[in-house]
Amino acid sequence: MRIKKRAPAHPGVILRDLYLSPLNITNTRLAETLGVSRKAISGIVNGHKSVTPEMALRLSRAFPNTSPEFWLNLQKNYDLWHVAHESRDWQTVQPLFTIPTDAPA
Repeated sequence: MRIKKRAPAHPGVILRDLYLSPLNITNTRLAETLGVSRKAISGIVNGHKSVTPEMALRLSRAFPNTSPEFWLNLQKNYDLWHVAHESRDWQTVQPLFTIPTDAPA
């Protein structure tokens, strides 16, 4: 696994900087549009909450040029980077088996 040195942006930063701010959309307006609480949007925008699959579906409907996969990939990349850099326990896991190098692909 290739590990990047710089942390990916939290999806909330992308949401705020590339969508909400340029379009002059408030957290309250987005929350009303998505049918969620303002607190839920604030948590994502401030990097305290994750984008869930349901939220990804809602965001992709509100912002038609995006997909649920876009929002979930942002979250996945953010989460994986942080776990890889904040935990070392995963590095002690040993492979269950090896694949012979002369085996057909």
